[in-house]
Amino acid sequence: MKTIEWKKNCVVLIDQTLLPHRTKKVVCKSVEDVARAIEQMKIRGAPALAVAGGMGLALAAVRSKARSRSELLRVLKTAARRLERTRPTAVNLFVGIRRVLKAAQRCETVREMREAAIEEAIRIAEEDIAINRKIGEHGAKVIPRGATVLTHCNAGALATAGYGTALGVIRAAHEKGKNIRVIATETRPLLQGARLTAWELKREGIPVRVIVDSAVGFMMAQKEIDVVVVGADRIARNGDTVNKIGTYNIAVLAHRHRVPFYVAAPLSTVDFSISSGTRIPIEFRDSQEIERIGGTRVLPRGVDAINPAFDVTPAELIMGIITERGVVKPSQLKKLKSQAPNL
Repeated sequence: MKTIEWKKNCVVLIDQTLLPHRTKKVVCKSVEDVARAIEQMKIRGAPALAVAGGMGLALAAVRSKARSRSELLRVLKTAARRLERTRPTAVNLFVGIRRVLKAAQRCETVREMREAAIEEAIRIAEEDIAINRKIGEHGAKVIPRGATVLTHCNAGALATAGYGTALGVIRAAHEKGKNIRVIATETRPLLQGARLTAWELKREGIPVRVIVDSAVGFMMAQKEIDVVVVGADRIARNGDTVNKIGTYNIAVLAHRHRVPFYVAAPLSTVDFSISSGTRIPIEFRDSQEIERIGGTRVLPRGVDAINPAFDVTPAELIMGIITERGVVKPSQLKKLKSQAPNL
């Protein structure tokens, strides 16, 4: 399953807001189309946003009528600023945009710039799938045979160009015949766990059950969970990790019940320019995502909602970070700095 593709000078992506009941592909023909798809959560997940950002910039290069190098560079920088405004937390989005912009800047002619932008955007997608498979290979080693794995939100093929990070670990453990089972949190308010993670795992034939977010503590107290694996949207250089809202709660509960807690993410998600999680910008989304469920208002009129999309899990609650270079302690991340693509 390819979450996002470059086809006939268009960006084609799966509309994740319609899953699991309907599978529809959206064709983006302009930078604005890609930006709106990101803002509306038609595509989401940090690695997938890297691809979307890169392909959005390539789209700007292709659609531009610029005749000179300097003119096309102005177009690309304007497009980059538009894409960067879509979501502030996931660093991969900025990495993808920056990579394509740099590829274009290295060229001398407009034609070469357009070709380089497309090639780099496609390369980001291809690399992502290969990186995810390596993450899965390393991560499968920390999953015990017969384990019940808890995961939060969706860090699967839908959150990447394909295969997945946290779900890549789960998928790899399943492929190795470890006879695992999965518990997915529903992940309010947009239910990415119930809608997307459960859908992906069911398609793969991996046993999965869904619980409400607030049932995590109960399930751990009942010893129903052996290990936790989640994704990440940005990791500070000290190992503090930003992921979907509710991840911090799960990490605290895992620590209390001595359940190993792992983060699975590519090195491109590590932002070595930020010292700790407190410095990572947290996106706040429209309160209507909480006010309504399935189009029906559930809050009394006149009652406000607060809707942070992410929270910060301190490094000391994380047993290991699973990267394409192996599983490391948060304190060991600095050893991988020279291999990170977003420096």
